[in-house]
Amino acid sequence: MPRRELTLSGYRGMWIFAMFDLPVTTKKARKRYAQFRKLLIEEGFSMMQYSVYARYCAGEDMAHTYRARIRAALPPEGYVRVLAVTDRQFGKMESYVGKSPKPTENAPSQLTLF
Repeated sequence: MPRRELTLSGYRGMWIFAMFDLPVTTKKARKRYAQFRKLLIEEGFSMMQYSVYARYCAGEDMAHTYRARIRAALPPEGYVRVLAVTDRQFGKMESYVGKSPKPTENAPSQLTLF
C-alpha cells in the first residue's frame, strides 16, 4: 500500500492574532500588562509588532482553544482583540520595513505535539 504524505491545507491552518492596548499608568496596571504578555508568549505566540502577537494553529479546534485561553486571562482594563485568519489569508499579507517589502512568516514546518 503506498504511503500518503501529510499535507496541511492553507484553508485548514489558522493564525490567531492577539492585539491589545492595555494601560500602564500605575504599577498594578504594568504588572497586569506584563502578565498578559507573558501568557501569550508561554502559549506560543510571537510578537509581530508592539502589542500584536500571532500564533499558528493546525485547525479551527486548536484556534478555539487558544481564543478561550486568552479570554480567561483578559485584564480588567484596556482593549484586547483576537482575530483568526486562515493560513491562506495570512500568506496574502503584505509586510514592509520602511519602503522595503519583507516576506511574511511561514507556518511552522512541523507541528509540536504535547
